[in-house]
Amino acid sequence: MNDNLKVQIKIKDTYRTYILLFLSFLKKSLMPVYSTACPRNCYSTCSFKVHVENNRIVNIDPHPANKSTPEGICIKGLSYVERAHSKDRILFPLKKNQKGNFDKMSWNEALDEISSKLKYFKEEFGPKSILFYAASGMSGLTNEFSSKFWELFGGATSMYGNLCWPAGLEAERLTLGDNKHNVPWDIENAKLIILWGKNPAETNIQQMIFIEKAQANGAKLVVIDPRRTPSSERADLLIQPKPGTDAALALGIANHLIQNNWIDQDFIDQNVLGFEEFKLSIFSYSLKKISLLTDIPEELIEELAYDIGNLKPMTLAPGYGMQRFTNGGQSTRSLLALSILSGNIGKPGACFHYANLQSYVFDNVKEPMSYYPEIASNPIFRRSISMAKLGKDMLSAKDPELKMIWVERGNPVTQNPDTNTILKAFRKLEFRVVIDQFMTDTAKEADIILPAKNMFEQTDIIGSYWNPYVQLKPKVLDTAGEVKTEPEIYYLLAQQLGHSKEEINKYIPDPGNEKIEDYLKARVKEFPELDWEKLKEKPDIAPGHQEIAFEDLKFNTPSGKIELYSIKAKEKWNVSPLPTYEPLVDEELSLKKKYPLQLLSPNTKNRIHSQFGNLNAIKQFSNGPEAIINASDAIKRGINDGDKIRLFNDRGELITKAKLNFSIKKGCVVYYNGWWLQEGGTPNLLSEGRETDMGYGSAFHDCLVEVEKNE
Repeated sequence: MNDNLKVQIKIKDTYRTYILLFLSFLKKSLMPVYSTACPRNCYSTCSFKVHVENNRIVNIDPHPANKSTPEGICIKGLSYVERAHSKDRILFPLKKNQKGNFDKMSWNEALDEISSKLKYFKEEFGPKSILFYAASGMSGLTNEFSSKFWELFGGATSMYGNLCWPAGLEAERLTLGDNKHNVPWDIENAKLIILWGKNPAETNIQQMIFIEKAQANGAKLVVIDPRRTPSSERADLLIQPKPGTDAALALGIANHLIQNNWIDQDFIDQNVLGFEEFKLSIFSYSLKKISLLTDIPEELIEELAYDIGNLKPMTLAPGYGMQRFTNGGQSTRSLLALSILSGNIGKPGACFHYANLQSYVFDNVKEPMSYYPEIASNPIFRRSISMAKLGKDMLSAKDPELKMIWVERGNPVTQNPDTNTILKAFRKLEFRVVIDQFMTDTAKEADIILPAKNMFEQTDIIGSYWNPYVQLKPKVLDTAGEVKTEPEIYYLLAQQLGHSKEEINKYIPDPGNEKIEDYLKARVKEFPELDWEKLKEKPDIAPGHQEIAFEDLKFNTPSGKIELYSIKAKEKWNVSPLPTYEPLVDEELSLKKKYPLQLLSPNTKNRIHSQFGNLNAIKQFSNGPEAIINASDAIKRGINDGDKIRLFNDRGELITKAKLNFSIKKGCVVYYNGWWLQEGGTPNLLSEGRETDMGYGSAFHDCLVEVEKNE
């Protein structure tokens, strides 16, 4: 072949490539593109743009209009392309047969059987013999139609508390009066950033954008965590305390700040109640004492104290795992004291970065108050089952006993503490209904499974507990298979129970997304600052939002000041009015001798609790369940890397494989939260169902275990 012919062929190939690229671009540009947002229980609540072709999600792009998440959604969000159309999705009602398998049934059959059971239990035992369980699997204003149905039905038994973060919420509410923090991008202004038990490089990846910008401007990053994490790899200082001793560390630092006059006395004098009492209460917390309690060298504690007292402004960002101990609320109050003493409240770059509920403008009662059984209680509901003690409370319910459960937006068998007791409680019931997209461990326990909508099949409005935006999540797909949205399920079930259209419409709109949007538009009109058409294009800042939280130095507490001394803490939760360090319950019970290892069950980048891990897009990045053990602890027990091992305590056991390294503090074992029983086992086979010291949270991490080689 001569050179001239080669050149001609090369030119033709180049033209062909350009033409194909142009056609691909043209095709993509002609696809409908929608602005939407992720409704999962996750910090970021990312905005993104979704491309739709032939009723399928085909592409996901960043949405730069959201300043909190401008660079795009995480790996879990990208996997929506698979999740929306997964071959494993439940698309029809299913009924368990005598062999324990599931058969397809029609909607008429499903609604008829469920309504018959509801009528029977209500007539024979009363409506409170039915437990309505709903969790946080999908957020949105339309979730309220669930409780509206049960109100129309005449009541039910319902849940109180929360699995995630209420001890910390209540601690902040008692101290500052509200749960809010500076906008996420304000972290760029900080000169000291402390990630206390938080790993945003995996669980809040967009926050790392602003942290790294701050570091580029000279900020110091400190990570406090028993684990060495991807976030700590970016840090200037890693401190690894003994789990559950966070309050002791914070109080020791507070005492050192005071003794060295590294505090903002003017800020304290003008804005803080209880400083003198607090000062006296922590006088005995010497560096030596704190070093012994926390297993941290004195020089590291002193370095951290110096930084807090002298590097300003400081943003302190606690994670949620730290407050999932029995002392979680008091620990959070102790951490918060460091921001208060150093005057790092209400200023750019200065913030206690725990929770920001300013976008929850549609909530009549905000978290954590909405978790409390005595708040806004409707007498037709028996709000008596604790999220933390689900299994025990179900079994102990009397007058009436529980006969049926209805589960939606949750996977309690896997995700609530004490799985073995929950399974016992579920199996004692006469009837179980679960609404879900996939065959989770909880769905497998059902008598009837109803297929749940996915996030693209119904319009909704969501807020965020991290960013400041109100966001519209539009319907962009028709429902797959025979899927019905939850409001439609409730409407049809109410009809089957004999309610008239007029009765139902007082609680639930007619079926169809148009009616849902009519309802949502009416809610948006409550706020002149919000506009429906603009929300279709991009997120909008919540009305009344403070970019710098507490910049007006107004605190919604009884005294109108920051309350280091909170009489409300004593009255409601029977804890000290002052922040204190309290040893963990298991250690008080001397269980450490029998079970010397502390089990931690943090979140991973690959899941949001028990969601997403079943997708192939996620599985390729996971090695499957494993227990991470400090190599020195493993060697003492004759355990090698990759060995099959048994984690156990008095509540249960897990058989898994060992992963040995030195990233985890000695005396600790890590087994990630979210694994299903059918994948190898949940850490909640080992956890105790008990509440945190305040907020009705779940003390997952008060969990001591032993590990042995499984021959």
